Amino acid sequence: MRILDILSPSTVKVPLAATEKHPVIDELVDLLAANGLCPDPASVKRAVWERESQRSTGIGEGLAIPHGKCGGTQGLVMAMGKPATPIEFGSIDKKPVQLVILLVSPPEKKDEHIQALGKISKIMTSPEFRQRAYAAQTATELYGLFREAES
Repeated sequence: MRILDILSPSTVKVPLAATEKHPVIDELVDLLAANGLCPDPASVKRAVWERESQRSTGIGEGLAIPHGKCGGTQGLVMAMGKPATPIEFGSIDKKPVQLVILLVSPPEKKDEHIQALGKISKIMTSPEFRQRAYAAQTATELYGLFREAES
């Protein structure tokens, strides 16, 4: 699995308009919907928030990967956004989030969902990559970093 198979330049936004956790997730779901990847954004938002209520997806080191399984998408879909300033996300390390990667899949795509989460985590493990991603000034630049990481 490649991240670029489910992420496109049009589903990356820098900077995000939202400045808090809930609106950031809504903004990313709306970005998927605007790109025709999420015909039922209300259901997707509910699924992601249901997952988020179980435990924060702020995994630390400035990264959050909110995700959920919902029949409201055609397949595995991803959106990514960088807040204008770091935001509180309830992260396990108590640090604010500098990059939010939203992943949504239909319930039957469990294996692909887990593979995508693993791939994101692997790419983001590199402190150098994180620093470059957090410093990205445009969506094109941020997307390009992921393209570079996968080549």
